[in-house]
Amino acid sequence: MHVLDITMYYAAEGGGISSYLNAKADWLARNSRVRHTILSSSVHACGRAPSVIPLPGIALPGINGYRLPCSLRTPARIVQRCRPDLLEVGDAGPCALAALHARRRLQVPLIGFYHSDLHALVGQRFGPRAAALTGKYLRHVYSQFDLVLAPSRLMVHRLGQLGVAGAVHQPLGVDTTVFHPARRDAGLRARLGLPADTRLLVYAGRFTPQKKLGVLIEAVRRLGRPYHVLRLGGGAALPASPNSTILPFERDPARLARLLASSDLLTHPGDGETFGLIALEAMACGLPVLGTGGGVAELIDPGTGLVAEPDSAASLGDGVAALFRADMARLGANARHKACAHFDWNRIMPQLMERYAGLLASHRRAQPDPECCLAE
Repeated sequence: MHVLDITMYYAAEGGGISSYLNAKADWLARNSRVRHTILSSSVHACGRAPSVIPLPGIALPGINGYRLPCSLRTPARIVQRCRPDLLEVGDAGPCALAALHARRRLQVPLIGFYHSDLHALVGQRFGPRAAALTGKYLRHVYSQFDLVLAPSRLMVHRLGQLGVAGAVHQPLGVDTTVFHPARRDAGLRARLGLPADTRLLVYAGRFTPQKKLGVLIEAVRRLGRPYHVLRLGGGAALPASPNSTILPFERDPARLARLLASSDLLTHPGDGETFGLIALEAMACGLPVLGTGGGVAELIDPGTGLVAEPDSAASLGDGVAALFRADMARLGANARHKACAHFDWNRIMPQLMERYAGLLASHRRAQPDPECCLAE
């Protein structure tokens, strides 16, 4: 079987979708004979997957450095040339349209994975009228897919509100051997110039308005010493803060795991995540998680962290203080157990493969029997 993923959101710089596709490629290479290909307009002949095909792309402002395919014709032609048995699309833009065009010629099953909430993003940036038009577009596109997947129940619900019926909840996963409490580095605080008793919070991701890092900065300012936040990432300029340290986002999973495991608490002030893979990676490293909503909130329960009110520095700060008053070691152990028991890639990928197998079987049953056609 040949599975082909096409998306503009696969890039060498990382990101949740890149992590998912790299994990899929690695898992398939180790555990199956499935051939896997990734097509993306945001890479330049690089990537961890066995086969990554770059597409001509153009950078546009407001899409966090990802590149939009220059045309529909080129990706559609490459898909047809690859002749996959199954197509999965990781965004609702030109890659989805190119995949639909190629599928008409190839007659193979087509999956749409709703990784990014395009409807909400357009609404935030351009207002309700643009959001309404985006909703109509999403209904039109996803109604043509054979299967629609969403990484959280929240996204399944939102797709239903848009008129996309039958979307299936398919969570993402984590490599619990890489993201592990044993990665903890007792010397990190000293290298950051922090006292040994620092209560170290960590945020990892893009610095964009949607992540609401200003809320986190204000919450930590209110808390004061010994609280300090380590911000891993880049993007928009953020206000300077004496109780905050900024490091570039760590692309290497093992080094990212070391920074997570060496912190005390993952804080995620944004409430718009469709899943929140970084929260799951922190949990696998033995960290409690403090979120504010979105897909991250679905990963948290009272034994693994707290959910604060969105857009409230006071609520976020109260949540941080409450968690440090609790049994942090027990919360971290619970978080690790939950990540291993429910979200290890060795549990998630077989779920995905079962969906693929079921879709392929249904597709084959729906195809006309050539011998019957000849007999007629």
